[in-house]
Amino acid sequence: MIVVVPVDPPRPGLVLSSLVESTPLTDSDAVALYEAAVTDTLRATEQSGGEVLLNYRDEDTLPAEFIGDNTETDADTDAKAEAEIRTLAADALESVAAADSADDDGPVRFERQVGSTHAARIGNTVTHLLEREGADAVGVLEPTVPLVARTEIDGAAMSLRRHDTVIGPSSNGRAYFAGFSEPIDFTDADETPAVSTLATQAAAADHRIGFAPMLPTIGTEAGLCATLAMLEAREQAGRLRATATAAVVSELGLSVGDDEQLERS
Repeated sequence: MIVVVPVDPPRPGLVLSSLVESTPLTDSDAVALYEAAVTDTLRATEQSGGEVLLNYRDEDTLPAEFIGDNTETDADTDAKAEAEIRTLAADALESVAAADSADDDGPVRFERQVGSTHAARIGNTVTHLLEREGADAVGVLEPTVPLVARTEIDGAAMSLRRHDTVIGPSSNGRAYFAGFSEPIDFTDADETPAVSTLATQAAAADHRIGFAPMLPTIGTEAGLCATLAMLEAREQAGRLRATATAAVVSELGLSVGDDEQLERS
């Protein structure tokens, strides 16, 4: 299975912006959390049996306020976005070289996203890999699910031998993982596709549908709180993973309050 991880440049105001709007987190806090989550997600993916494809978002797909100044050429700004993603991957995986070429021989393959919306970009990538490159299966793993482990990724790959679509449900009815052995129509999918939408589209394509275990993402306050609770429980049990996210959470002093909302000490 090719595991596609779609990643945005870690820029203030661009990543995890909804958390900044609804919690005590600042833009710089959100960047630190995003980078940590991407780090843990990439580490788990690289340890799995899948081929990792980091699908990065370049300047052509970013809102105008997050694009470089007028003195930079399109090539300059595109290169800057790619460099940010490669640096993040290199920091996460020491064996990944942040090379200039997308065709380097490291454990992670880099390709830019193409499409006007998140769903379109993911749909284009999945369809290209399945139909043009002849991949047996493609899984799309959101970069904000630091609790994911190779067990869930390899389990989803095994499930795709029996099913045409495998969905990993997450916070607020969204999906942290969507795997396919045959493409579906992503036209009506949301920015972050809902589980029900993916299932509807898969059923319309006569797919056999399977499900991966539920895991929270840190993209919402509820998902971040669930992640914090699991990190604390795993630490108490001596089975801590997602160490990058745990370190940032500790540095920021984040915890879950009695009212089940995010608190900061």
